[in-house]
Amino acid sequence: MENYRNIMKNINTFIFDVDGVLTNCTLNLFPDGNMVRQMFAKDGFAIELAKDRGYNLCIITRGADLMVFRRLRDFNIQYIYQGIDNKKKYLDEYCNILNITRKKILYMGDDIPDIEIMQSVALPCSPIDAVPEVKKVSKYISPKKGGRGCVRDVIEQTLKIQKKLVIIIKKK
Repeated sequence: MENYRNIMKNINTFIFDVDGVLTNCTLNLFPDGNMVRQMFAKDGFAIELAKDRGYNLCIITRGADLMVFRRLRDFNIQYIYQGIDNKKKYLDEYCNILNITRKKILYMGDDIPDIEIMQSVALPCSPIDAVPEVKKVSKYISPKKGGRGCVRDVIEQTLKIQKKLVIIIKKK
């Protein structure tokens, strides 16, 4: 198996699932019937960083939630596919729209519906708390949990490998 770091050298597109990747799978249920998902602000910072560095970003998720959509729109993610059962179909559509190859795509998922799409991209990744079946098809398993830094982990690693993450700390 090719080393994931070698694959990261060529990544120009990040695609993420939502529940279990951008969120920790916790659903807070309220008496009025509303649900709230939790997202990790540090993952959000990494998404903004990737956008600023010119990477393509896309969300393909089975869930459909207006608040999640609004949060992701805050990051100027143009392609957000929600309520999707056949994720591979929307991967194909996304690749056609942007005229990009799967050989440059990193996808991060955590559960069985992600397996098919993971098997069709260059770098399938998962958080440490993904289901065992997903871990088996992952070329990289983040040491971070879903909704607790796994997105930041893969973005920062990719940017570092491609020398697009330079942090300057000025001493006083």
